[in-house]
Amino acid sequence: MTHTADVAPTGGRMPNDTAPSTIGLRVLQGMGMGTADVIPGVSGGTVALILGIYTRLIGAIRTLAQSLTALLRGDVTSAGERFRAVPWPFVLPVGVGMVLALGLGSVVLPPLLETYPVETSALFFGLIVGSLSVPWSQAVDANGSASRTPLVALAVVFAVAAFLLTGLPEIVIDHPPLWRVFLSASVAICAMILPGVSGAFLLLALGIYEPTLEAASDLDVPYVATFVAGAVVGLGAFSKLLSHLLEHRLAVTMAALTGLMVGALRVLWPWNEEGTLHGPDGSGEAVVALLIGLVGFAIVRGLLLLGRRTGHPAEHTDAIQ
Repeated sequence: MTHTADVAPTGGRMPNDTAPSTIGLRVLQGMGMGTADVIPGVSGGTVALILGIYTRLIGAIRTLAQSLTALLRGDVTSAGERFRAVPWPFVLPVGVGMVLALGLGSVVLPPLLETYPVETSALFFGLIVGSLSVPWSQAVDANGSASRTPLVALAVVFAVAAFLLTGLPEIVIDHPPLWRVFLSASVAICAMILPGVSGAFLLLALGIYEPTLEAASDLDVPYVATFVAGAVVGLGAFSKLLSHLLEHRLAVTMAALTGLMVGALRVLWPWNEEGTLHGPDGSGEAVVALLIGLVGFAIVRGLLLLGRRTGHPAEHTDAIQ
């Protein structure tokens, strides 16, 4: 196994996953990711990247996906080996935090977005802008003394792609065929682990978001089983590719992820009506949104600065080959 650094915005060694303080930290990190997943158009992968656990999380997802894929093939022995190789002391607390935040966030955030859409969007817009330096600094550090022009160009390309993607109109397909469900799940699940791209948003764009919710509610076994199978296949293939890129092409990967985060800011623009961007209704509203956005920006920058001063440990992972 080779070591792949999770270049967090701080220095140090990875903490002991079984220590009570680390378990608490993992739960909080999972809650941050779960909260982001509740926000329309925001990815939990963005939060994982900011918190410095992104690379390790991708490695764990890859190993788990390989276990499930082997199980689907009927290779129980290989599935068991991969399942035991998953870093469960790391994965379980993060998963618990995500579930808690998804439950809490689904109750708290939607009313906030509905009652205070401009203010809430401005806050999250500022939070994401404040965190853009995290993946970009990793790209620059990994690039060393080489020219940064290719990295900038790559970031711009991915920013444009994300901007266009998040502007796709929402569609609904009644009774989608199972082959479409399989392919849509394979694509959308990949967005779950990409910073700046929302899996729920892709399901909306592909037209199976509402049918999937209905199928889950009605316990439509063929539909749900097809969706899960597509998700497993997509996640297994994509997590393997992403793990390889993070291990061997860290600079270009982080530059691309930076671009995705920039382009996806379209969703969080405070004056966004069904994909159409416009300006504030008045100067007062603009000032309020600006101030709230600056608060979000300051929160992230303050947390990053605090992490550097307190020596919060950066994380690394053993990439499973």
